[in-house]
Amino acid sequence: MPLTDTLRILLVMMLFGLNFPISKIGVTEIPPVMFMALRFALVALVLLPWRPVPRQALGRLFALSLTLGVAHFSLMAIGIRAIDSSIAAISIQIQVPFSALLAALLFGDKLGWRRGLGMVIAIAGVAVLVGAPQEESPVWGVMMIIAAALLWAVANVQMKNMTDVDHITLNGWMALMAAPQLAVIALIIGDFQVDALFTASWEAYGAIVYNVLIVVVLCYSIWLVLLRRHPINLVMPWTLLVPMFGVAFSMLLLGEALTWNRVIGGVATVIGVGIIVLRRPRLIEQRTTST
Repeated sequence: MPLTDTLRILLVMMLFGLNFPISKIGVTEIPPVMFMALRFALVALVLLPWRPVPRQALGRLFALSLTLGVAHFSLMAIGIRAIDSSIAAISIQIQVPFSALLAALLFGDKLGWRRGLGMVIAIAGVAVLVGAPQEESPVWGVMMIIAAALLWAVANVQMKNMTDVDHITLNGWMALMAAPQLAVIALIIGDFQVDALFTASWEAYGAIVYNVLIVVVLCYSIWLVLLRRHPINLVMPWTLLVPMFGVAFSMLLLGEALTWNRVIGGVATVIGVGIIVLRRPRLIEQRTTST
């Protein structure tokens, strides 16, 4: 990989990791479901003017808005508000074994003993985080992140059948559908608090802008370009840096502690995910080159 692309992918992983403490700041001041409703409203506002109506995919986009836009992101936001962002950055990596398991169940993707071992190690790492939470990081908060990870895996299955929709159209129209649903849910559960909009700091609103302009628009655009330019097995292992950056930035910006259970659980989770990621891209690349 050329040095320029190496620097680009390193930047993307760093910005992805930074998103955890930044999101923590946002959902702490703005109720989490309301925060996500505002996020998706801004995503739609930024992206939709550039894309026509994907009439052939509206039904699939609506189904994806339920799974990914509403369920995944609302649970993720609620979980991040409840627990330390460093724990969230590690726990969400369980989405990789979930995705591999669903691929095996639904598409006949062979797991093999290496990926099976990776799943066990990754799950054990998250179990360490769940089994020894800090007082400010309740178990139910970690379980919210794990549920969000499972829904992300389900959403990946849905997106597998949406190759006819480019990423800008997908993100924009899914956001347009998800925003009003999240607003209604916020009203029902008491998260729609108008006062919070007036009392929230610029950092909280900055978190929404960061989520939209940096993560959705900038990072995903660079990421997709790199995926198209280089072999998958050269690009995917870099994602292992995301939880490391997430923990580092959480310590730096929020003063979160680096406890032994986070070290042990984090290392085990990254090793397990690494085994899966390093194995799976080769299988994907083999299928790609044979078609």
